[in-house]
Amino acid sequence: MTSSSPPHTKRRYGPTAMILVALVSATVAAAGARFISRSQRPTDAAAHDGHDDGAAAVYQCPMHPTIVQDHPGDCPICGMKLVKVEKSEASASNDAERRVLFYRSPMDPKQTSPTPRKDEMGMDYLPVYVDEAGGVGTVPGLATVEIDTNRQQLIGLNTIQVARGAVGGAWRTVGRVAIDETRVRHINVKISGFVERVFVDFVGKKVRNGDPLFTIYSPDLLSAQEEYLLALKTKGALSKAGGSATNDGDDLVAAALRKLALWDVPVSEIDRVERSGQPSKTLTFYSPLDGVVTKKDVVEGMKLDAGAMPYEIVDLSSVWVLADVYERELRFVKEGMAARLELNAFPNRDFKGKVVFLDPLLDPKTRTVKVRLTFPNPTGELRPEMFGEVILLGVPYLGLRIPPDAVIDSGTEKVVFVAIGEGKFQPRRVMLGQSDGTHVEVSSGLTEGELVVTRANFLIDSESRLRASLAGMGDAEATATPPQSARVLPGSSEPAPAPDTQGPRNTANENGSPHDHDGHQP
Repeated sequence: MTSSSPPHTKRRYGPTAMILVALVSATVAAAGARFISRSQRPTDAAAHDGHDDGAAAVYQCPMHPTIVQDHPGDCPICGMKLVKVEKSEASASNDAERRVLFYRSPMDPKQTSPTPRKDEMGMDYLPVYVDEAGGVGTVPGLATVEIDTNRQQLIGLNTIQVARGAVGGAWRTVGRVAIDETRVRHINVKISGFVERVFVDFVGKKVRNGDPLFTIYSPDLLSAQEEYLLALKTKGALSKAGGSATNDGDDLVAAALRKLALWDVPVSEIDRVERSGQPSKTLTFYSPLDGVVTKKDVVEGMKLDAGAMPYEIVDLSSVWVLADVYERELRFVKEGMAARLELNAFPNRDFKGKVVFLDPLLDPKTRTVKVRLTFPNPTGELRPEMFGEVILLGVPYLGLRIPPDAVIDSGTEKVVFVAIGEGKFQPRRVMLGQSDGTHVEVSSGLTEGELVVTRANFLIDSESRLRASLAGMGDAEATATPPQSARVLPGSSEPAPAPDTQGPRNTANENGSPHDHDGHQP
């Protein structure tokens, strides 16, 4: 008996089921699209915002310009608020097109990395672009610097055009007012005696020619006057006898008169003794010139021995000025050359003088030669030991010139910073010629019309040296394997494993396979 299976029934789906399936599929697709949209929107927005912020502005420490980040905050060095620095779209596009050479730590420029990373404080490494690090100028150790207009105003940067003008013909040096040694007089006594009276009793007192200085009593002088009076009487007696006796009387008078003259007894005093017939107990000494007492070594009652010097008197109507001239400028200085003297005590006055002597010896310590100038001083305003500035006047000529403030003298070379456009300043080594204090001649290194920095050039010099040092480190990074601490995997803050520098290893030895020293199995 054959069993029969139930007949197969075919399932049928109506229109309602088809509609439900379509609705479910559409709902799932819409939900997936919304999920994907939500997951991508924050990332896109964040990327868009980050791009705008980075292109629109950065934040920089006003005291430490190397501290730069893309969001507000405090400087980790000094704690000051970071200042927002606007960036133009052009500069942002230029930054995007510029190639990054390497990255450096904002705290220590010596710490570099070939890829972006953060330092121990969580600060982003700063990019160093090829044009920044490689913009090395013609001066070793210095690089071209780029400074935007806002920062130029902030640091007070000024430039001036290199132009032709009068150079040379004037050399400035330091001078010291000194006493004219040819106008110094010592008052001395040739006989011993005792001081009876002092008329000039302090140093610095002005005296005129013929003013009394002091009087002394001298027994020897008194005897000499009596001898003179006796010679006069003898001459009168012998003249009455006539003949050769008259000549003898004249000789006696002449001998007595010569003795008084050798003791510096004034002629007026000798005439008074002759007229009165009485010797003077004291002798008064008088000033032989107009001047100032610069030394006094006498008081009333003291004894003066023969040869003593109680006074020194200096005529200050003309003074010397001693100036130092460097050996490189010595060939321009000649005797008779006109000169001016400027003093701080008289800022609106110039004293005129001339060169009278050049010292034949050079000071080995300062490498300078003393030049002696003479200046009239009728009013006594030029006082010894005053310091001033001496301007030696020669013959000027035309040449390129710049202010001395534009030159940075390191001792081994002289450098200026030249504006080459677009906010860039290039270091340039220059050779200088003569200087008058206001301008200095440029022998080589610059051309007429170029702009050189005259203010804030020391700040530019510092940044230029920093960028040059970064360029050196960048070259080292390009030619050498980065240190382990600088190798960072993209997208990770952890150092990458060190590469194998030992060559292929014998894995068989590591696995314990027996090998002899020749590499063959026994």
